[in-house]
Amino acid sequence: MMKIKLLAALVALGLTPLPTYSHDEPNTASIDVVLATQYEKGMDIEGYWASEKLDGIRALWTGEKLITRTGHTIYAPDWFTDPLPDHKIDGELWAGRGGFQQVAKTVLDSQPNDELWKKIRFMAFDLPNSAGMFPKRYYELSTIVKKLDHPHLKLVEHYPISNEDSLLEALDDISARNGEGVMLRKVSEVYRPGRSDDLIKVKKHQDNEAIVIGYTDGKGKFRGMVGAMILRMPNGKEFKVGSGLSIEVRENPPKLGSTVTYRYNGYTDNGIPRFARYVAVRKHY
Repeated sequence: MMKIKLLAALVALGLTPLPTYSHDEPNTASIDVVLATQYEKGMDIEGYWASEKLDGIRALWTGEKLITRTGHTIYAPDWFTDPLPDHKIDGELWAGRGGFQQVAKTVLDSQPNDELWKKIRFMAFDLPNSAGMFPKRYYELSTIVKKLDHPHLKLVEHYPISNEDSLLEALDDISARNGEGVMLRKVSEVYRPGRSDDLIKVKKHQDNEAIVIGYTDGKGKFRGMVGAMILRMPNGKEFKVGSGLSIEVRENPPKLGSTVTYRYNGYTDNGIPRFARYVAVRKHY
C-alpha cells in the first residue's frame, strides 16, 4: 500500500525515474545537513511525508567516508563503506529499536570492531547533492539503494501524511513497537541545510541532559552496584534516575561531572522530570 501511495505521489509531481545529481559540488566532508524542529499541536502538516524516527546516530556519507553531523570521522570497516556510492547520502546509523547505546558504543570507536559493526545498518533518507524536491530525491535514493543491494544500506520508508489524526495514528503504531517517534519531511522543498520546518520531529517523550553529581547504593540484586544516579539540571534542580541503567552501567557508571542524556514524559508540579530514564553518556557526535 505504501509503495502504491509513493508511486502515485511521484506521478502526480511529474517526476522521472532518471537520477540526476549536482556533480559540480565536490564530495568534501560537510556538516551542513537538514535539522529538525519540534512538532507543536495544530501545525499544518499537509504536504509532508512521514517516516519512523530512528534512535541512532546521524551520519553523512560524503562519497568517501562517514562523518557525524558535527564533522567527526566515523571509523567504519572497509567492507561496510566500500560498496557505498561516490556521492553524498544523509542517513542514520542504527542497530534497531532500543539500540542507541549499542550504536554509540560501536560507531564512535576509532578502532572498528567487525562483529559489532555487523549489527549496524546505514538507514538512508535523503540525497543532499540531488537537485529537486524531496519525492524526486527519495525516488533516486530508492533506486540507488536497490541497485547497490548492500546488506547494511537500507532505505527509510516514507509515506504521505496529511492531517494530525493520521500523524497520531502513525505515532501510536511506532511507539507500540518501541520506536522513537515520527519524522515529517516537507515534499515541496529542495535540500536546505539548517533548522526549519522542512523537517519536523514528533515524539511522545522528551529528551534532555543533566550533570551527574552523585550515586545511590544498589539494593537486592543490585547490591554492590549503583542503584541510581543523582543528576542536576541546568536550573539547579536535582533528581534521581535508576530506570534504564544496564548492569554494565551500574557496575561502571558515568563519571561525576559528566553529562548524560535522559528521557522523560513531562514534569511534576515541582519541575522534576516525570518517569525519567537513563539513555546514554552525552558525547559530541
